Amino acid sequence: MRVEESGTEDEYMDPRDWQLTEDLDQFLRTADDFLRSRPALHTVTLTVAEALRTHGPYTYGAEPPRFGVLRDAGGPVRATLLHTPPRPVQLTPVDPAAAAALADRLAETGHQIPGVWAERETAAAFAAAWQRRTGVTAEQSERQRLYRLADLVPPERTPPGRARVAEAADRELLARWYVEFAADTGGRPGQDPAQWADSRLANGGATLWETPDGTPVSLAGHLPESAGQIRVAPVYTPAALRGHGYAGAVTAEVSGRAVATGAEVLLFTDLANPVSNRLYQRLGYRPVADFATWTFTPPAG
Repeated sequence: MRVEESGTEDEYMDPRDWQLTEDLDQFLRTADDFLRSRPALHTVTLTVAEALRTHGPYTYGAEPPRFGVLRDAGGPVRATLLHTPPRPVQLTPVDPAAAAALADRLAETGHQIPGVWAERETAAAFAAAWQRRTGVTAEQSERQRLYRLADLVPPERTPPGRARVAEAADRELLARWYVEFAADTGGRPGQDPAQWADSRLANGGATLWETPDGTPVSLAGHLPESAGQIRVAPVYTPAALRGHGYAGAVTAEVSGRAVATGAEVLLFTDLANPVSNRLYQRLGYRPVADFATWTFTPPAG
């Protein structure tokens, strides 16, 4: 799906209202209260910023991350951006005028952007503005839905086996499944697979469902608590092992443990996968908002 031209914005916003920095501490001092004011909608920015604070600026790639806040003359923060190259820019919800101002601001600085990920309307508005400003081709490449767990409903039937927290001996398996999950969802790993596995092992953030003979057949991960929330991610079962209820069983296990901490529990699904969306709704997850990724291709020549 290609973004449509929408003409000139009805309102003008000064691009300088977007304040950019490569200083994570400065960004968090300025934006933390805003991000925590709507933690579900801002869950990805919160967790990525925490990972950068904990593991360093090159957690997601060889280039330093970049941050931004939208505010008027020292007033309250209205939106943020976070970019960890080579991944898409992440935006919190903004109106079309703010999206156009951000496109102008980033283009003026020569910032290279492979795409944008944001709430659906925000992503489309920025993609249209960036396309007008730079001449790229903008294509919607992924649609996601954010869910919040209401009341956990365990699966009616639990497959034979048990859930267990992944251990050091599972490191190679976790790294391999992380790569397979990324390929399965049409993307590429956001981190070095071995480093990702190590980070999950360090905080108990990966749970496996294993059959009675001890064979791992499914994975449900979770991120550390942030702003009173725990996000379940990723959930992966190799293609040859699907259809046996393993993903539902291990997701229910991880979700239940997260609920027991008192945290709000979230997860994202790929809207192109109706099976997973039905599964999570059966477990008690309810929709919060839809998100989209737009990919930018520079003009030929």
